[in-house]
Amino acid sequence: TAALLWGAACATFAPAPPGALERAAASSSWSGSLRVTVKGELLRGRSRALVAFRRPDGLRIEIPGPAGARLVAVARGGRLTAVLPGERAYLETGATPDDLEALIGIPLAPSALMDLVLGVAPAGARAYRASWGETLPRRVEATLADGTSVALSVDDAEAGLELPRAAFDPPPHASFRRID
Repeated sequence: TAALLWGAACATFAPAPPGALERAAASSSWSGSLRVTVKGELLRGRSRALVAFRRPDGLRIEIPGPAGARLVAVARGGRLTAVLPGERAYLETGATPDDLEALIGIPLAPSALMDLVLGVAPAGARAYRASWGETLPRRVEATLADGTSVALSVDDAEAGLELPRAAFDPPPHASFRRID
């Protein structure tokens, strides 16, 4: 019975179509809406997220809430700026795995986070599998090196877009209080 259940669970993960992994991994940009579940030492939670990136290091994450964005985080040039509009607070720090773990619970550098959503296993991952649509992963499950579990369900995504540089500028936060 266990073998049948395991086989059925694995069958729901569609492999990458020929050449899709290589094309996705080579994508210079990506934008999408996804549902994220994280279980780690510092954070456990689920959320919807709007994510965009432009290689080599431009990353934008928005966590929507009922009255607007709860979090807008932008990484570029090794710096991370996160704004919590409802709290009128902001954080400025490095865009390191430790800083991203403290903010979103996922201990990956922006480039590794980009790879994760594109179907590429992060270095040192204990487990990784992606279920593919025609050109991009639709679902990703990973257990990272530190044991953090990340599950992504992609509702809508597009790769290779022309994303404006301004999308990766720090969000406005004049008169907000600084937090650490």
